[in-house]
Amino acid sequence: MGGCHAKPLTQDADGSPPRAAPATPPPGCATPATPGKKHWAVSPFFAFSTPSPSPAHHLFGGSAASPRKSSPAHPGAGAGSVPTTPARRLLRLPFPPPSPAKHIRAALARRHGPPRPSIPEEGGGEGEGGGGGSGRGLDKGFGFNKGFVAKYDMGDEVGRGHFGYTCAATVKKGARKGESVAVKVIPKAKMTTSIAIEGVRREVKILKALAGNKNLVQFYDAYEDNENVYIVMELCEGGELLDRILSRGGKYSEDDAKAVLVQILNVVAFCHIQGVVHRDLKPENFLFTSKDEDSHLKAIDFGLSDFVKPDERLNDIVGSAYYVAPEVLHRCYSTEADVSSIGVIAYILLCGSPPFWARTESGIFHSVLKADPSYNEAPWPSLTPEAMDFVKRLLCKDPRRRMTAAQALSHPWIRNYNDIKLPLDILIFRLIKAYIRSSSLRKAALRLVGAAFHGALSKTLTVDELFYLKAQFSLLEPDRNGCITLDNIRMALTREATDAMKESRVQEILVSLSALQYRRMDFQEFCAAAASVHQLEALDRWEQHARSAYEHFEKDGNRAIVIDELASELGLSPSVPLHVVLQDWIRHTDGKLSFLGFVKLLHGMSSRSMSKMR
Repeated sequence: MGGCHAKPLTQDADGSPPRAAPATPPPGCATPATPGKKHWAVSPFFAFSTPSPSPAHHLFGGSAASPRKSSPAHPGAGAGSVPTTPARRLLRLPFPPPSPAKHIRAALARRHGPPRPSIPEEGGGEGEGGGGGSGRGLDKGFGFNKGFVAKYDMGDEVGRGHFGYTCAATVKKGARKGESVAVKVIPKAKMTTSIAIEGVRREVKILKALAGNKNLVQFYDAYEDNENVYIVMELCEGGELLDRILSRGGKYSEDDAKAVLVQILNVVAFCHIQGVVHRDLKPENFLFTSKDEDSHLKAIDFGLSDFVKPDERLNDIVGSAYYVAPEVLHRCYSTEADVSSIGVIAYILLCGSPPFWARTESGIFHSVLKADPSYNEAPWPSLTPEAMDFVKRLLCKDPRRRMTAAQALSHPWIRNYNDIKLPLDILIFRLIKAYIRSSSLRKAALRLVGAAFHGALSKTLTVDELFYLKAQFSLLEPDRNGCITLDNIRMALTREATDAMKESRVQEILVSLSALQYRRMDFQEFCAAAASVHQLEALDRWEQHARSAYEHFEKDGNRAIVIDELASELGLSPSVPLHVVLQDWIRHTDGKLSFLGFVKLLHGMSSRSMSKMR
């Protein structure tokens, strides 16, 4: 899987822009490069597992995510290494956050490194799997095509990272003769571990698998020779989103920000339904296809991306410091981490400064984990309340309460922009799966909440949650009776399917929903199954509406419950002290579920809480 990807960023004592600096290794990210030496935290294609505890435990002693990479107008490669600060050094006085252009301009000046190595002629160098340098014993054969030099004429370098560079190139023969492309060159000499080699293999696999989305850079082919791997992709000549932000003085109008965010959300929702998490979303990793103001935006650089199976949580600390999600630092995350990164991009687009900032990288991590973004300073008071709500719900620190990419596209601030076509949301299938596997008692509670959506709750949810749920239900194409079956879900997933689904095993969801094979689900039950209780809790006046739903439950479904029965419904072990654990769930007066027990029942028992009880 992924690992410690990070880039250098320090700041001079006078507050001047950050500059590259020697790195000190974060815990658990060592990679031998030469005998007697160790090099730390490398590029997108060098993925290191990091078994150390969550960085929250040693937050002020080292860092493992990164703030910057260079790749101006291409699907580039790159990374540097991680700086660290003395233990527990934390700036306690308030200071104004800078424009992101401050640290960016210095990075732009450093963007071009030393001259690129020449591309070898076919057949040169060492034997297959060679490449020199450390890692000589590793098999560096990927099975990619040969004959790169014979087919492509390399042009100028357009970007450079710590372990690779990207050039423009021209196709010399074939159906695309004369066409300009981008070529990401990854020297095999830099692949010093088996994990690094697997990272390159996975990047190519993901690019191949995710073909077909207009906001994703087009992959053409992958080649190799004895010295390098060559990833051939679409050449995007419009520059980075980062450069456009700078050219506008650091911020966008609301309408212009919507135009950018719709495209970002579209491609990220597409990746997520396929079971792919990008893990390094930032303005540098989105390129415009041309210099035109209305040109398409393309997501690039999948060197840190990974397949994520249904219900799986990743634990590698990867990404860039300003954009990293809190749960990544806690080493327990999934696709929701990408949405947090989009929230940071949205915040920057609208106000011109990052939401989480400090003078050190460990300070940035502390801010990501603990601080709330400021919405009091200009221009926030002059922006619409919908824009502020949109950003807040993307930057929610609890990933369970955070909007998904598909939900963000249905948010009131953005959903009417240019007739957005809402995508299918992977969250829907996860929630239906949890509903199908729930106890009969929890299903009864959820069904009554679903019924309440058409009553008391509808006043709050019609504009937001119900719009999203109706759109998702419609995408499943219910029958004439307004019901869906397992076949509807199968067809919906088939319409969205790419080869990525085979790797991420998203289609295993169908197996988990086999209970729907011989029954139908109407919209009311769909609401009960597919509405996230955690997200509803983030809405205003949630408790008032939850109590209204509880009143329905009191009348129609609540009954005296034997505590052993409830424990059985929840799957608790007989060794658990039931009367201690469940005493708040049941009213002592009549043995029925209390309001607190009702809300806990709606949430269900997470695997983590179950393991703690057992």
